[in-house]
Amino acid sequence: MLELAVLGLLHEQPLHGYALRKLLTQRLGAFWRVSFGSLYPTLRKLERAGFIERSRVEGPGRRRRQVYRITDVGREQFMALLEGDAESLEEERFPLRLAFFRHLRPESRIRVLERRRAELVQRHAERSAELERVAHDPFADGYVVSLMRHGVARIDADLEWLDGLIAAERGLAGERDAEHVDED
Repeated sequence: MLELAVLGLLHEQPLHGYALRKLLTQRLGAFWRVSFGSLYPTLRKLERAGFIERSRVEGPGRRRRQVYRITDVGREQFMALLEGDAESLEEERFPLRLAFFRHLRPESRIRVLERRRAELVQRHAERSAELERVAHDPFADGYVVSLMRHGVARIDADLEWLDGLIAAERGLAGERDAEHVDED
């Protein structure tokens, strides 16, 4: 997961370690905290794989810093991680992927959003069935039932939000198709 975030930020611009950690915290701090203890091993792993490269540059006060840049192979890996597959749409990865969605074509964004939506529809059906079963139990804890209702309502809200994103993306894809027709 950290690999996707690092490659995403380096896809936008070369960065040194401190700036990279700062941007990760600013943009993705709501999802998780990044420590130097996890960042630098990830940078070494990405460098060994050929996804990034580093160079030394003059920093403030003549201090030399290591600046990391994404390679062409790293860009390909970033796009593969960003598009991902159905197994990589876990709760914590989806917001991270969404943070870099602007790098995908509208058709790819639609595909990812629709996979996420299908996952949530399935989860909604499962949780609703469980809620129905528990809600009719005369010995059910009212707080547990309330918490389950809240969970189903959150899924409803997420589905509504995704439907809006999908509709917007379909509009973008339609505009792009219309532009190509106009060019012909």
